[in-house]
Amino acid sequence: MIQLGYFTMDTENIEKARAFYSALFGWTFDEAESHPNYAHVEGGQPSFGFTKVERAKDNPHLYFRVDDVERLCARVVELGGKAAIPSETPSGVTAVVCDDQGVSFSLWQPAPGF
Repeated sequence: MIQLGYFTMDTENIEKARAFYSALFGWTFDEAESHPNYAHVEGGQPSFGFTKVERAKDNPHLYFRVDDVERLCARVVELGGKAAIPSETPSGVTAVVCDDQGVSFSLWQPAPGF
């Protein structure tokens, strides 16, 4: 069964988001996993964080944990959806995809140890 691996919430200002959610929920941030364009919330299950964007959406972006991003990207296209070229990050391989109705989400193949 495929499960939600992590999600991100868009923000135009990382520092303001950190301050707001720290004050509201008491969240702390993993500085080793954070950088100027991403703030990783400590202890979240599933894992999550804030991504800096030019124009924030009002919904989170979901990343489904999978074993083979490239295979599933091909399957998305076979089913009438669209798939971006997978990219590698320290946390693994990801690809943004859209279903056959245009709803976007990501596939995430974790790096060893994640």
